[in-house]
Amino acid sequence: MKKGIKSPRILQINSVKGFTVSCVFNNGEKRHIDFEKMFNEWKITKEDPEYRLLKPEVFKKIRLRNNTLSWDNIKVTLTDSTGKGVAHPYEIDPVTLYKHSKPAENAIRIFSIGKDIKKERLQQGLSQDELAALSGTSKTYISRIENNHIVPELHTLYKIVEIGLGKKIQLKIS
Repeated sequence: MKKGIKSPRILQINSVKGFTVSCVFNNGEKRHIDFEKMFNEWKITKEDPEYRLLKPEVFKKIRLRNNTLSWDNIKVTLTDSTGKGVAHPYEIDPVTLYKHSKPAENAIRIFSIGKDIKKERLQQGLSQDELAALSGTSKTYISRIENNHIVPELHTLYKIVEIGLGKKIQLKIS
């Protein structure tokens, strides 16, 4: 994730096919995590808690917990502040999951506003750098929005459209 953007968190699991999980991160990206590939890179052995996840019937019990992927059927014991061992569901840090994931190709986006922002920016004769400066974002962030790689959060969209481009946003829920 881009520097300055909050840490990656998973907002939704879209699908689980085999050992690949498709999910949505808090930056709006739809990404795929190939656990089989990730565990091969980690050189998982029988002693590792992840080894049990290589069984499809165990892996498919995945769920979203604390904005990351979790398995209640695998327990890991962690020591608390008193030195006592406490069992917890197995989880993988969402930063690690983001680093080992790939953007979903041809993902259907509910909001494809990037082309509209780009069109208005070009009509106003603004570069991505200029729009980024006006809206308090970065050129990279503007580029990612315009290319529909991410969907901005509403407050960021407000800054880009209303402050950066001087236009109004209309939102309709139907």
